[in-house]
Amino acid sequence: MALIVQKYGGSSVADANSIKRVAKRIVETSRAGNHVVVVVSAMGDTTDELQDLANEITPLQDPRELDMLLTAGERISMALLAMAIKSMGSDAVSYTGEQVGIVTDEKHGSAKIQRISADRVREALDNDAIVIVAGFQGTTATGDVTTLGRGGSDTTAVALAAVLHADVCEIYTDVDGVFTADPRQVPLARKINSITSEEMLELAAAGAKVLHLRAVEFARRHGVTIHVRSSFSNQQGTLVFDPEKGYPEGATVEESIVTGIAVDQNDAKITVVGVPDAPGRAAQIFEIVGATNVNVDMIVQNVSANDTKRTDISFTVPMQDGPAVVTALRAAESAIGYESLQFDDQIAKIAVVGAGMRTNAGVATKLFKALFEAGINIEMISTSEIRISVVTRADMVAKAQQVLHTAFELDGADEAVVYAGTGR
Repeated sequence: MALIVQKYGGSSVADANSIKRVAKRIVETSRAGNHVVVVVSAMGDTTDELQDLANEITPLQDPRELDMLLTAGERISMALLAMAIKSMGSDAVSYTGEQVGIVTDEKHGSAKIQRISADRVREALDNDAIVIVAGFQGTTATGDVTTLGRGGSDTTAVALAAVLHADVCEIYTDVDGVFTADPRQVPLARKINSITSEEMLELAAAGAKVLHLRAVEFARRHGVTIHVRSSFSNQQGTLVFDPEKGYPEGATVEESIVTGIAVDQNDAKITVVGVPDAPGRAAQIFEIVGATNVNVDMIVQNVSANDTKRTDISFTVPMQDGPAVVTALRAAESAIGYESLQFDDQIAKIAVVGAGMRTNAGVATKLFKALFEAGINIEMISTSEIRISVVTRADMVAKAQQVLHTAFELDGADEAVVYAGTGR
């Protein structure tokens, strides 16, 4: 018997009818002769609603108590889904993250999985039950509930697939797979039939919401093949695979020059103006930033416009983390000796990604020319072997995405179908 791990996002289990539809699909998969483990997110916008409720109580929530609150959403959906499956004549059992032995570190709100025992899952599968697991959550070694960050149910599913040696991990969402761009923003985006885990990792890091970044990292590290597909249709979706571990049936061997485009509008740019141009000052700045546990993305250093003996250092961080970084740098103003700080939250990042960029010249030229002809200014640039990212004004990024999608010949003949609208 094949072992299949399926994950259903909030839009797939948004209400009672949706849960019944998902239950029918799960039962059909089981009756086709497969063992099935299911990971579910909270129903619809439940997590957002719980967060809003916490905000009404206090703007400064205790991280431990917030995790206790937010994990309630997944427990509701897992129990309802198990009830629906049982009503269809199949056996099912639901478990929380703690009950299946998901142990994480102690970083509430964005915990990382350290180990999974999954003994209860194996026992239930041996008894031919369908196993339903609450996504997005685990517990510390001392028993405190933690969450894995928004989108963390993807990571739960991939981690379980790795531990259980599943044949495939199916991630169900509200679109038919991974597209060349977000079909909500680019209607002519085309579905990608297969994509390497390296490309998917770059797209997720650049802002593509269809898969959680850490889930892709986990899948790549442990050799898990992901099948991204829609819970609203029976169409084949997108295979995400590691070519070093072999090409699954249906995967594309030829590498595209540009596979897809991603946009991230949740970054902010911080500029430390007038830093003394002396060895060690950049290290000093980023040591302070690192102490805030904030991830830095792009970094640009230029000679200051006002003084050639000083330099301006600009970098991007997640928008919600920007105030903490600014506060830390302001506290160290006298030690660093900079002239001023600038905080800009009206930026956006756009990235083009493709494994074929390694062996094909001219991608950067085409990108810069297309944006120039559209009158779009570039503020920062970052590259890897298979990605070029640029920062522009937030109010220009939609136009930039459309322009680049057309310039790299990614437009499809027909508009993509979006069944719901949340992206998960």
